Amino acid sequence: MPSDSRHARQIVRRQLIAEAVMAEGALRIEDLTGRFGISLMTAHRDVDELVARGLFRKTRGIVSAAPTSLIEASDVYRSSRQASEKTAVAEAAMRFVEPGQAIFFDDSTTVLQMAAHLPAKVPLTAITNSLVLMNALRQISDLTLIGLGGQFHTWCNAFMGRMTTAEISRLRADVVFMSMSAIVDDIAFHQSPDMVETKRAMFDCAARRILLCDHTKFDRRALHAFAPLKEFDTVIVDAGTSPHHVERMRSKGVTVLVAASPRPAATKPARS
Repeated sequence: MPSDSRHARQIVRRQLIAEAVMAEGALRIEDLTGRFGISLMTAHRDVDELVARGLFRKTRGIVSAAPTSLIEASDVYRSSRQASEKTAVAEAAMRFVEPGQAIFFDDSTTVLQMAAHLPAKVPLTAITNSLVLMNALRQISDLTLIGLGGQFHTWCNAFMGRMTTAEISRLRADVVFMSMSAIVDDIAFHQSPDMVETKRAMFDCAARRILLCDHTKFDRRALHAFAPLKEFDTVIVDAGTSPHHVERMRSKGVTVLVAASPRPAATKPARS
């Protein structure tokens, strides 16, 4: 780490701590002292700063980024997981986007991957509560961006609450694209009741409902039920989803689209 100033060392150290927690999911704060050569008090201060930024949570001497059935992970952590699968699912979702549509986009990191493909489908009206998505879309020509206000939540970089749902209720969109934290008994679940209410408002105000999910959602649990999968017009999953899950959903009348496998990265030919 740089030794030119205390502040510079602090910035670099906190970045390294953040990377370590995101890589491992959870770490004992006591273990940070030996790994980074700092006191326990300094370790707690660093962790408290990262928690205040909405990146992690701190409980009983442990700093964690991974989601639980009660608490969703930050958008930073979620963005670092299943990146290729999310990209493939987002690409598959683009077949449901047509020029001239008004579209709800939720704050999920899977839906965020659709942003790169939207310029090819303009003109569009995009409606979202995600600050990250707003910033990704704000310079696209011929795209009308409607940002939903309300109470801002740092852990997901999105607006939620009564003000948000009230704004949504006054709108009608052609389609909504959303993702959820878990799928249990063919029902979509999420850890946050505020998030469930916001997504439900979008769901109720859209003519067509599309759910995007990668295979890991079938291995997770979350507390609050959102809706049975059969209430969505289409459920898009990645190629890593167990055929058992796909066949079961289809047998229950769920329209399932399996996204193509992620394309392998191109390799440069070796020089002779």
